[in-house]
Amino acid sequence: MDKTVWFLTSNPGKLAEAAHYFAQHGMVVRGLDVPAGAVIEPQASSLEEVAKAKLRQAMDHLPHHNAVVLVEDAGLFVDALDGFPGVYSSYVHETVGNLGMIRLLSHLQSEDPVQAKRLRSASFQAVAAMWDGETILIGRGVCKGSIALESQGEGGFGYDPIFVPLDLDEHGEALDPGTLGAVSTHGQTFGVVDADTKHRFSHRRRALDDLIGQAQHLVDR
Repeated sequence: MDKTVWFLTSNPGKLAEAAHYFAQHGMVVRGLDVPAGAVIEPQASSLEEVAKAKLRQAMDHLPHHNAVVLVEDAGLFVDALDGFPGVYSSYVHETVGNLGMIRLLSHLQSEDPVQAKRLRSASFQAVAAMWDGETILIGRGVCKGSIALESQGEGGFGYDPIFVPLDLDEHGEALDPGTLGAVSTHGQTFGVVDADTKHRFSHRRRALDDLIGQAQHLVDR
């Protein structure tokens, strides 16, 4: 039985992360190639709306009618900016970049490091949408943290070099700012830590965990 997941993405980092994840479930991820301009980035107010709209467009380009296709949409939500950039994260990153985001928050500083984290609190949020051949499945994931005072490291992609995740307890739940947990980057951004460490916090991994829990029939087939 075919266990291929066709992933609509132009980001090699996302493709690699998804391939690593689904390989643990005996599934193979391949990039779904579509003609230039065939999938239009929708204007929507939520990640779920964006992901569903892109998924429906991607379904027109599947190799066969019962193929499985995956679309993922994620964003950085900064509390002090009322959730901006949110669904516009990709565009904002392309235009102002990480340094521009740091400048937007330059007035939010404190000599108390815990207070600084609260002032600059943010979250990575992800939605993974999958067509399993019959219906649309939706997985959601969140990684809470804060925006660093300066860019750190060159690893990962997107906003990784300016995002510091909150520590996690032994169950993988985020702790309050300043609390040392069972899983910690010790104040380092996702741009500094290795891929395995980032994976333990990853909002994308959490969204896929939520999704795979609904798609066990694909794993078992």
